[in-house]
Amino acid sequence: MVSIATLQHAVTGTGRAALVWLMGWARIIHFGALILVLTLSPSSYSRDSRQVLARHLYANTAPILLGFSLLCALVSMVLTRIVLVTALSYGLSQYALQVVIRVLVLELIPLTAAMFVALRCTIPAGADLSRMRRRGELEALRRRGMDPVAHEVLPRVVAGVFSSITLAALSCVVALLTAYVAIFGFTTTGFVVYTRLFGQVFTPVVTLIFLLKTLFFSLAVALIPMASGVYDIITGPSRTSVEMRGLVRMFAVLLLLEVSSLVGNYY
Repeated sequence: MVSIATLQHAVTGTGRAALVWLMGWARIIHFGALILVLTLSPSSYSRDSRQVLARHLYANTAPILLGFSLLCALVSMVLTRIVLVTALSYGLSQYALQVVIRVLVLELIPLTAAMFVALRCTIPAGADLSRMRRRGELEALRRRGMDPVAHEVLPRVVAGVFSSITLAALSCVVALLTAYVAIFGFTTTGFVVYTRLFGQVFTPVVTLIFLLKTLFFSLAVALIPMASGVYDIITGPSRTSVEMRGLVRMFAVLLLLEVSSLVGNYY
């Protein structure tokens, strides 16, 4: 039989884990509210701050723009051919374009862009902030009368959001152009049909859901890694445990947003 002490220990451990989980999310929400206030504050955009922000915007976006666009074009071409050949084999070629637009533009590209920015930019930036915090650099800025969140964290968050939105927007254009070329070739004969099908897919409701999903994806991949780097959100036995649990939080938010958008689009 299980002893009372064992049950008490299990209940206490479960309660402690639940409390840590809730505190972690509370700190992330508080961090997001703080970043929002600083973003809207004119004092956050002094001359020095603008230079730092511009440097982060360039570093997070320019080096990955061309590579991600080429990758998006290649994937779009392959998926378009697969969908087109499959639709032709079943006599459903009239639906091939709509399937391509829905799969590529509505679902895959925003999520892929957000995850690419997270792995390439925001997660390493969050790790840098964590190292700065452990070395006492953030506290040193505070002692000199500078706000470390406004000086070091805000530019990284804004750059992450900007990079994710920019990659998603550019990749949508690249995917649409690639799909058109894959189906109609380098002619303008299918332009009217293509734009009409595009309009049928992107109704006002679908467009609003797409824009909101892209925005919230960008916020999730920018805020959660930075919050994990600035605060001791998770107590764990090692730094690797903390980072992995932070990644789990981010991917859980992305999954929740994706499921919500699917419900909004198709139900």
